[in-house]
Amino acid sequence: MKFSRFLLSVLSVVLLLAHSTKAAAPPPPAMPVLPDGLGVNIHFTDPRPGEMKMLADGGFRWIRMDFAWGGIERRKGEYDFSAYDRLIKALEEYQIRAIFILDYSNRFYDNNESPNSDEGRAAFAKWAGESVKHFKGHGILWEMYNEPNIGFWKPKPNVEDYAKLALAVGKAIRDAEPQEVYIGPATSTIKMDFLESCFKAGCLEYWSAVSVHPYRQKDPETVSAEYQKLRELIDKYAPQGRRIPIISGEWGFSSGWKNFDEERQGKYLPREMLVNLMNDVPVSIYYDWHDDGTNPKEPEHHFGTVHYEYHAGAEQVYEPKPAYLASKALSSNLAGFRFSKRVEVGGQDDYVLEFKNDSGEIRYAAWTTAHEPHAIKIPAGASGYSFEDWRGRQLQSQMGLNVTLTDAPLYILPSKSNKLP
Repeated sequence: MKFSRFLLSVLSVVLLLAHSTKAAAPPPPAMPVLPDGLGVNIHFTDPRPGEMKMLADGGFRWIRMDFAWGGIERRKGEYDFSAYDRLIKALEEYQIRAIFILDYSNRFYDNNESPNSDEGRAAFAKWAGESVKHFKGHGILWEMYNEPNIGFWKPKPNVEDYAKLALAVGKAIRDAEPQEVYIGPATSTIKMDFLESCFKAGCLEYWSAVSVHPYRQKDPETVSAEYQKLRELIDKYAPQGRRIPIISGEWGFSSGWKNFDEERQGKYLPREMLVNLMNDVPVSIYYDWHDDGTNPKEPEHHFGTVHYEYHAGAEQVYEPKPAYLASKALSSNLAGFRFSKRVEVGGQDDYVLEFKNDSGEIRYAAWTTAHEPHAIKIPAGASGYSFEDWRGRQLQSQMGLNVTLTDAPLYILPSKSNKLP
């Protein structure tokens, strides 16, 4: 990807999100050009040699990473950003942007619990304001905490305390750098009661997007109804004239779950990303970049797109899992294209998504949630087509669009210009 086009695509996402201080309604948001809305969660500030290149080669253009208060303010009132300076430098070499999570506690305040006093909230908000000033202009999305509706908020979840902190941070960021993008609340699942309490408290006055973690152990397509309910809730409480998007900030499938394996995980990754695009979710962060361990009985070890072991000096420093191959196939086949519409082909279980580029050319991603593969016909202009499967393997070309759908995405590419109205 050339850097000029990357900047244009970044600008489109920023224009979509960063209108929190504008009184007038923004224009309808444009979905990003693929793969510029796709990313992964990471757990490091210093990538190993070859790691960032492999991450970028997988089609990932974002990372999401803890920006831990306790690790930055190690002396009261003093901030050491050096680890994150190194991370930003490593990311920008490969044109990757960051979501930094303003999170957790600090031993100097509130007994090292999540901020729950005026002093603790003021200290956290001051740190947040200094952070956005330090990293101004790097295109970072600043996210308010991580899964505060479950055990990450200590000593136990408290939406009132969370909302007070979110408002204090919003005011600090607006005072420090009003054009920096601030999002939240990064709930575990789409927890409607917690989200509505945040909205009632006024958080949407400051948030440029609502981030959620739609985890489930069933088909990713089941998220659509929840997104619709959440969008209605956002619209109910959003400041007048603002269209506030939803971000999928963390969501993945463990190959160590019961009834899951690496192949099912791999098929679900592109389905998750594609369904998010279909639901007007511009940024999708997959959990996780690499496995966190090797214990076959520990599902938390097996969310990665690549295996745990690092192979120094190898062309690929981690062994790819099918999920990595699936991400690479998605990003390469749809590079330069935007989601256009879902094509009706008969069955509600059948997903045929149309993508267009700026020249009007069309490509498709197609799969089914039905239990059995079956043939369909996609209405399209006469042309020859080539096909690639979800792992990036070339399939036999053919004339016309009579195709067999399976539970894994199939990418359909015209072999010559195929412009439709």
